[in-house]
Amino acid sequence: MASRSRRRTTRKTSRRRWLPLRYLLPVLVLVAMLAMLMLRGYVHSEILADFRVRPGTENTKVPEQILEGGPVIDTRGKEPTTLRVPDHRLVLTFDDGPDPTWTPKVLDVLKKHNAHAVFFVTGTMASRYPDLVHRMVEEGHEVGLHTFNHPDLSYQSKKRIDWELSQNQLALAGAAGVRTSLFRPPYSSMSANMDNASWPVTEYIGSRGYLTVVNDTDSEDWKKPGVQAIIDRATPKHGKGAIVLMHDSGGDRHQTVQALNRFLPELQAKGYKFLNLTEALDAPSAHTKVTGLELWKGKAWVFLVEASDNITAVLVVGLAAIGFLVFARFGLMLLLSGWHARKTRRKNFRWGPRPVTEPVTVLVPAYNEAKCIENTVRSLMLSEHPIEVLVIDDGSSDGTARIVEAMNLPNVRVIRQLNAGKPAALNRGLANASHDIIVMMDGDTVFEPSTVRELVQPFADPRVGAVAGNAKVGNKDTLIGAWQHIEYVMGFNLDRRMYDVLQCMPTIPGAVGAFRRTALERVGGMSDDTLAEDTDITMALHRDGWRVVYAENARAWTEAPESVQQLWSQRYRWSYGTMQAIWKHRRALIERGPSGRFGRVGLPLVSLFMVLAPLLAPLIDIFLIYGLLFGPTGKTVMAWFGVLAIQAVCAAYAFILDKEKLTPLLSLPLQQILYRQIMYVVLLQSWITALTGGRLRWQKLRRTGGVQSPPNEPAQRAMGSAV
Repeated sequence: MASRSRRRTTRKTSRRRWLPLRYLLPVLVLVAMLAMLMLRGYVHSEILADFRVRPGTENTKVPEQILEGGPVIDTRGKEPTTLRVPDHRLVLTFDDGPDPTWTPKVLDVLKKHNAHAVFFVTGTMASRYPDLVHRMVEEGHEVGLHTFNHPDLSYQSKKRIDWELSQNQLALAGAAGVRTSLFRPPYSSMSANMDNASWPVTEYIGSRGYLTVVNDTDSEDWKKPGVQAIIDRATPKHGKGAIVLMHDSGGDRHQTVQALNRFLPELQAKGYKFLNLTEALDAPSAHTKVTGLELWKGKAWVFLVEASDNITAVLVVGLAAIGFLVFARFGLMLLLSGWHARKTRRKNFRWGPRPVTEPVTVLVPAYNEAKCIENTVRSLMLSEHPIEVLVIDDGSSDGTARIVEAMNLPNVRVIRQLNAGKPAALNRGLANASHDIIVMMDGDTVFEPSTVRELVQPFADPRVGAVAGNAKVGNKDTLIGAWQHIEYVMGFNLDRRMYDVLQCMPTIPGAVGAFRRTALERVGGMSDDTLAEDTDITMALHRDGWRVVYAENARAWTEAPESVQQLWSQRYRWSYGTMQAIWKHRRALIERGPSGRFGRVGLPLVSLFMVLAPLLAPLIDIFLIYGLLFGPTGKTVMAWFGVLAIQAVCAAYAFILDKEKLTPLLSLPLQQILYRQIMYVVLLQSWITALTGGRLRWQKLRRTGGVQSPPNEPAQRAMGSAV
């Protein structure tokens, strides 16, 4: 028995060690994106690149036969030797490619004049443009190594040199299916210029099985001295054979292409042949065919490099998209929320010809709200507007209903039902309501005395079917609470002002909202089709032709999640429920009338600002990290702080509109770095759930009862305790 218990404990412990899938998948996506960025940075010489170039030194350690020998240096044996190209044979060599613009032009000119050449390619360029390397080999040219990242090898360790060679060969194998025995060191010149720093590298290169190829004549085309100057410098004297140095990459090479188009026929007319190196030396080909595992490793490398470029391009587009969405949203919020505030705060502003004074029914759906429900109900008893309170106990197991009944308050009724979910509880309350205006609130929320009165005034306009109140965070004394406080004030309430002006309010918050009873009945009441019944009902009202407005002075203080796990559960439900609601009401996009207007204005805005933008937001932080480590650090920091400054301005404006203290905004930078990742995890997991057809269960948050009364209302707290 004890052994079985230990086995169960062991199994439980082992299961707990695994990262939950909802965290694992987003983490894997983030790691994959970072890996692709790292790979792209490496291939584009932004990572591990070394741009130092050693100045020339003395040549006392270089053998005399090397200094006086030919441009092909063989250090593979015991004694170093050199080779020269026979007379009237020219070996054109092109360094630093392939380049997508100039290499095809060079290859076209060579093909036109039936000439061969040697291309010393870098691994970075060969990895990015494998088709050009394949074309070189197919058209009879030879390919040599020019290292992977083009460093001065005299500064590098043997391990780094081996890495440069092997990565260059890997790229060559993936691009053309061959290996090569030809090598040209970056920043090399003629054999006579070999010095004490470069000679040990040449010896080591030979020990790895390579021929080192320098040059006889240097066209200096990289200086762009003019077409004729390039031809003059490339032409050997007295009919001698030569290895000619040119470039097909590294900048504008139009002079090289023009010079080549003249140089080839002119020297061919003088009896010169343009051959690749082994043809000129009457030697076996420098290429060896690659097969088996090495070939597939090369192909995999090229595939990954291409994928990293494509994914990075998509990420850049995504970054541009999130930048546009952020600025567009902030611009709209600042413009339209200011207009909304000026309109509703005018002294002569009225929702209708007379104020709404008739009693209303307040519905409080409650499931295991024992820690909060008394505070909620007592806050309603202080209401300045006549109300009837219905607490619908949805099968609570913690005595929620008994607590309310024991309070024995006037105009407060408790309705019990078996657990059926929040929509069913609200519909049950609607069926038992005595009045035509229905206020809905959560069991963890407290109202100010004026909240109900302010909330129902818009119903003086007969076109209004629902009103969104001003939900605020009551427990904002923790860091997570402060972050949510910023989000509520800045995002939710500025958003609601904007959506009010655009007449496409997407959500009546469950914490504080009011409905015209006839409007609810016309759309069939609350639906359990989605996990965001508040968003669902709001969209349904829009499609039925009702106006949905925002009452900024109808403040409600709700208990926000106090842990990351609780926050994740809440936002996961909100995000997934919003996606469900958008999908449910998708036909509004093609319908006419009020439904079509909401579908073509409201649904796109909700999809962009509430679903797509948070999903792309972590790109800002990914590129921040990348830029700090490998990019232009100063520009990266300035760009990030520029975005943060815009957010800070919007947040400060929102806080001023809501008459809130600005102190919580001190945590805004940290919120932008950490909070965004939580929202990313939530959105990504919601997408995964939606795309895989998963069914998310209702997730009940654990409450602490920390919000006992509206903040800064000591008199009300005293009155509440006396009731």
